[in-house]
Amino acid sequence: MDFTNILEYNHWSDRRILDAVAQLTQEEQQRAFDFARQQLNHMVRVEELFQARLRGVADPHDSTNTEHLPELAELGARLMAANQWLLTYAKSLSPSQLKEDISFTFVDGKRGRLSREEVIFHLINHGTYHRGAIGHALDLAAGTRPADTYNVFIHAAEPERRN
Repeated sequence: MDFTNILEYNHWSDRRILDAVAQLTQEEQQRAFDFARQQLNHMVRVEELFQARLRGVADPHDSTNTEHLPELAELGARLMAANQWLLTYAKSLSPSQLKEDISFTFVDGKRGRLSREEVIFHLINHGTYHRGAIGHALDLAAGTRPADTYNVFIHAAEPERRN
């Protein structure tokens, strides 16, 4: 499976949600901003954990979230770096490498095994889930929720497909 287009979509969607969260400035929007940072922190940490597992190195974190939340700029930089790494990594794999299983230990101590392809799918799906939660928080805070569906992405990237 070629994940290139889907991972580019994922990167585009993450950028849009980060930009929307950055627009939350009013005091009554603080709860939504803090919730979004918590969700983004979790997304980044999961990305970094699975990146290490795909590389076969030690997990960089012992949890999937933290009590202290990094600033939005740091979360955005880490998320964009994780997206770029995953896109480059996925492009480098042969079809047989995508099917290879990796075994690992989750931060809760339970063992897991997924193919490289399944890990990539998990990360795409995981981000979609959390962007949806952030979008709901943006709605509740009267923020701007970006349209981030695949059809919006593909028609922006390839406007000729609208004809």
